[in-house]
Amino acid sequence: MMSLKELKIGVIGLGYVGLPLAVEFGKKYPTLGFDINELRVRELSQGRDATLECTAEELSEASLLKYTSTLEDIKDCNFYIVTVPTPIDESNAPDLTPLKKASEALGKVISLDDIVVFESTVYPGATEEYCIPIIERVSNLMFNRDFYAGYSPERINPGDKVNRLTTIVKITSGSTPEVADFVDAVYSSIVSAGTHKASSIKVAEAAKVIENTQRDLNIAVINEFAKIFNRLKIDTEEVLKAAGTKWNFLHFKPGLVGGHCISVDPYYLTHKAKEVGYSPEVILAGRRINDGMGSYVATQMVKKLASKKIHIDEANVLIMGFTFKGDCPDVRNTKVIEIVKELKSFNINVDVYDSWANPDEVEHEYGIKMISELFNGYYDGIIVAVDHSEFKQMGIQKVRLLGRPNHVVYDVKYVFGLNDSDIRL
Repeated sequence: MMSLKELKIGVIGLGYVGLPLAVEFGKKYPTLGFDINELRVRELSQGRDATLECTAEELSEASLLKYTSTLEDIKDCNFYIVTVPTPIDESNAPDLTPLKKASEALGKVISLDDIVVFESTVYPGATEEYCIPIIERVSNLMFNRDFYAGYSPERINPGDKVNRLTTIVKITSGSTPEVADFVDAVYSSIVSAGTHKASSIKVAEAAKVIENTQRDLNIAVINEFAKIFNRLKIDTEEVLKAAGTKWNFLHFKPGLVGGHCISVDPYYLTHKAKEVGYSPEVILAGRRINDGMGSYVATQMVKKLASKKIHIDEANVLIMGFTFKGDCPDVRNTKVIEIVKELKSFNINVDVYDSWANPDEVEHEYGIKMISELFNGYYDGIIVAVDHSEFKQMGIQKVRLLGRPNHVVYDVKYVFGLNDSDIRL
């Protein structure tokens, strides 16, 4: 087994997860960050991070970190970390294409005694049952004889400037007891919050996938509460504040559940559950509720417009916010798109404004041309879909100015006070 002094780290995938990891390791060890996106590599080499997860100063502090889009460059590394995305397809089944390509790439560069650690969220068993055989086939090396593996699930929270990589306990694991110890030592050297060494790779994989599944279910029940309370004409936030005075009440808010984790990970677990003969009920019920919230918000807006005798056909509605969460440029799997689609099905004209989101990315991924400035007195309806600080600072009065004399403001994220908007989730 190599020593920490011999470490040469290769991070495969430089997105929201991979870059912060490469930066921290690049402060202590020779580190190469690899990404197939040449533009991303050029941008990082110039000290700029479009995801805003790392500042220019943080990038400069990683003096031992270099970037490349050439696979051959990482061949001298001996400790590889895979941080590629693990999305779902249109039928909500795991799309393992990025993992497959990363594993094939690793098979071309891995050498004797190297260690591969996966951080991508997967179903229990995916590392050893899916990824490792690909590496073996391409490299002609034997697992746990010629090379070794570990799994250390990412816990990155995009846009969070408090809970960072080094301040969140890191789960680690390895394919042998000795490898598990070494992987744990590697991560312990950069994570000040400490580590938790799982007994196996499968346990570590399972721990990750249930973290977000549990959160998804907690939000789902709050979303269901909101639907009930809306019918009862009770403000949901007021109810949650009252219930929250009990010491063991869990503090969740209703809303749109998007992004790369919470809205995706449960499907990895349910996929594996079905594979072994168990049909999940509670998990999929929660997914159905959360996946339907965009459509629900749109329908609520249409009903409110109608109640104010605003003509629905060709009404003008503004959606404020498109990213999957506040103060974050990440538009992956945003559920705001469902609001847009549902409103357009009523022949409503929809404008989307979000200064955090990349307009080219939004147009490429979702076919939406966002507006770049706001106009007063134009909209019949305004939906505040994301709680960006910018919107909070605007205040309800400026938001109201965007509407026609008779208009509706729907505050999905409780950005404003109880009586400031016409409708709240």
